[in-house]
Amino acid sequence: MFGREEKKAPERKPQPPPAAPVGPATPSARIETVIGPNAHFRGDIVSEGGIRIDGIFEGTIETTGNLVIGESAKVIAEIRANNISISGAVKGNIYGNRVEVLETGRVWGDLTVNSLLLNEGAYLRGQTMMHADIEPPLIEPPKSRPGAPSAPSTPAAGTIVDVEPARPEDEI
Repeated sequence: MFGREEKKAPERKPQPPPAAPVGPATPSARIETVIGPNAHFRGDIVSEGGIRIDGIFEGTIETTGNLVIGESAKVIAEIRANNISISGAVKGNIYGNRVEVLETGRVWGDLTVNSLLLNEGAYLRGQTMMHADIEPPLIEPPKSRPGAPSAPSTPAAGTIVDVEPARPEDEI
């Protein structure tokens, strides 16, 4: 009233409710099975989730998820997985959608993949088969011009010719 103004409380804008934590899109993107660096396993692994191996494994691995082979891992197995990342040593055939062999990765075996990434320093010994519906390009022989001689005695204008002088023994 007497020169005093009422202080208004600052307006609060309504806040949206906090979003739920976003998890992986599919359950196979998570690592569900881990073989630690001090473990040694023999047998078969069948999983729908992700697998990480840092120890020693012998047998077969089949997962619809991703497979991570750590730098200290030694794996002797036939592997079937969606995406495979290799930093350690693998001996055996690999079947997967995408295979990445990192700088420290070493693979002895055949790969059947849709996508392959070899980082500089990676080692791969084996054959690679890529399943894709890509047709190789058709390469046709050059077409000769109608009426042109098959072997002209003098070069046509604009063609590259050898300018090295003929040696006497070549003329015989």
